[in-house]
Amino acid sequence: MRIEIQILGGFSVTVDGVLVAASLWRRDRAAALVKLLAVTPQHRMHREQVLDLFWPEADSEVAGAALRKAVHYARKALGQNDLISTNGDSLALAPLADLVIDAETFEAAASAALRQPTPETCGIAADLYRGRLLPDDLYFDWLDARRTGLAQRHIDLLRAGQLWQRLIAVEPSDEPAQCALMQAALDSGNRAEAIRIFNQLRQSLHMELGLGPSAEAVALYEKALAIPTVDPVSQTDRIRASLAWGLLHLHSGDFEKARAVAEETRALAMAAGLAREVGEASALMGLCAMMQGRWKEVFHSEFIAWARKTPDKVAQVFDGHLCLAEFCLCNAKGHHEIGLAAQELLSVAEGAGSTAGRGLALMILGEVALFSGQIGEAERLLTEAEALLAKAEASAGRVLALERLAEIALSSGRNWQAKRLIARAEGIAATSWLAPHLQIRLKGLSVRAAGSKEKALEAIHEGDRLLSQHSHGCQPCSMGFRVASASALAEMGELDQVGRRLDEAERISAMWHGGPWVAAVWEARGIQRRAEKNDARAVSAFEEAAGRYASLGRPTDETRCRSQISRWSGGV
Repeated sequence: MRIEIQILGGFSVTVDGVLVAASLWRRDRAAALVKLLAVTPQHRMHREQVLDLFWPEADSEVAGAALRKAVHYARKALGQNDLISTNGDSLALAPLADLVIDAETFEAAASAALRQPTPETCGIAADLYRGRLLPDDLYFDWLDARRTGLAQRHIDLLRAGQLWQRLIAVEPSDEPAQCALMQAALDSGNRAEAIRIFNQLRQSLHMELGLGPSAEAVALYEKALAIPTVDPVSQTDRIRASLAWGLLHLHSGDFEKARAVAEETRALAMAAGLAREVGEASALMGLCAMMQGRWKEVFHSEFIAWARKTPDKVAQVFDGHLCLAEFCLCNAKGHHEIGLAAQELLSVAEGAGSTAGRGLALMILGEVALFSGQIGEAERLLTEAEALLAKAEASAGRVLALERLAEIALSSGRNWQAKRLIARAEGIAATSWLAPHLQIRLKGLSVRAAGSKEKALEAIHEGDRLLSQHSHGCQPCSMGFRVASASALAEMGELDQVGRRLDEAERISAMWHGGPWVAAVWEARGIQRRAEKNDARAVSAFEEAAGRYASLGRPTDETRCRSQISRWSGGV
């Protein structure tokens, strides 16, 4: 009997040339058992190891019964009992069959190609890598090492074979590959291609504000710009080169130099009508100020200056500060201080007749009201803010206002309205230069508004895909999705996917040093412990979350956690 198992780029099993129908893997544990044995050396594992991986918190009797059920359904899907052997205390996958697993075929070919690498041999071996190991199971800890190893072997093949175009298709931010392609373009006299490659690199790196190309890449770019040609260098290219140097100064710690470059570049971008570059230069200025502990003062002066000038690009200037404003709203001191500042800025914007300024100030005030439990006032302020931001064509601010309105609808039990608001926001977010930031925020809301396990899982998979696609994505903006997905999966009973997500969320939340996302992680831990039937630990986690929310002046969040304590403390 011949068994062929695909675990690269997806999961499928073929028995003697007949594909096992996907519907037969509806039992998640049956599929997980086959996957686990497929990635394990010799495809054999001790029974206790399987129990510890799949049911670490369950007692031995419950875990043993669950394992027997998983074996039964795996055998049923495969159509043969002896394809999952339970000899003694070991489980084995197809011990008497001709077992072919695509990952092993790829590894053998890769090892052979890397011994004497050529573009041809490395390319043939790389073709066998059909994609990431089991991409639908990103949060199974036991897959991490193997997944990382296979992905790295694929990259090693592409590098050894100097298959640069294929490499950047997999790793768009791989600077050695991009620099090699830029140099090759320059050597052939193709300046336009070198410029195109740099802009591609710059865009892939700029998924996270503050991350830019290396000095080598910028130097090659400037070399391309300096080549004499009948086609003059555009102002856009010069502005992008300037922004790249500004980011290099930021990362080297020369914040004053970075600020000066950002200010000069923004003026050039403003004159050239480059909306995105205006926003990026503003973001660079904000990041410099944040590093120096001066962001609030800089934002205050920026707000007043641009609200009074009200040029066409004022919305893009504000967009550059939005992530930093959201960061400050979530700091360890709470949201009241920035609320007082927003009230002052609203007066400035009204006096100056700035539509975008009023919209941004009202949005911040609406968020402050929402966090403070003033739901009606928050809805009024955010509705007005969204209308003003739409009029000012400030897409990023508008998306954030719609996001908060959707949160209010959810908390009020109006899921249908929340879904409509999310859909509107998603359409607008796709057009913004801040799309990676905005889309992952909205995906967290989509998980909460799903209404069914199937819809929630679909939203979680989409969010995971976004995080995977934008490996340099904004971590603070991803927090809502990380917490929502972990909580939803815990409530579904998919506990093996929860711990890893919360560990990552906990790591990111530490940057607030006690802000609301720390409390949110504690709340999600409570949901996790409750799903594990550990009532005492669940109550402790909810108490910790409630106390932290109370200290931050977030009564609605505190009340939600207190209700969980009341519900579950009786079982302690």
